[in-house]
Amino acid sequence: MNEQTMRPTTATVMMPRDTNAMGNIFGGVILSHIDLAGAVAARTACNKAVLRVVTVAMDKVVFKKPVLVGDVLECYAEVVRVGKTSITTHIEVIADRNGRKIRVTEADAVYVAVNAKGRPVPVGCNDQPGSKKEDQPGSGSKAGSQSGKTAGSSIQSGRVAKGGCRKSGSR
Repeated sequence: MNEQTMRPTTATVMMPRDTNAMGNIFGGVILSHIDLAGAVAARTACNKAVLRVVTVAMDKVVFKKPVLVGDVLECYAEVVRVGKTSITTHIEVIADRNGRKIRVTEADAVYVAVNAKGRPVPVGCNDQPGSKKEDQPGSGSKAGSQSGKTAGSSIQSGRVAKGGCRKSGSR
């Protein structure tokens, strides 16, 4: 993520109710904030017809430093990959401790766009830089007309997934 242009996706003051016996914020509470921030970023990758995304995987969650009561937990999320029905995000978590920014956690999360019945639907790229019209579902291209893939199979390392599009500037 480019630190010059980072803006938090979510920001929340950590309260005593979220602590463990050591006085630190529970990891599960932080995971919940990561999930919310990733979902917000994932929805920006979807066309306007997609109203829901669901979490299908969290990967490489790294807790680097403890989060304390009173810290403002800031989650910064960016879309790093978009497949036919799936969106991969990278989330960095920073604790603002009295004006001092401390990197506390980072994670990757994968979401799938779903309809009201919970079935996967095409993401349909939301005019993202780096995406090509011919790569979008329904554009008539060979890649866009393929079907029958699972959500996980549409994510391919570092390139445009068949039937999907790619967010430029990925990490």
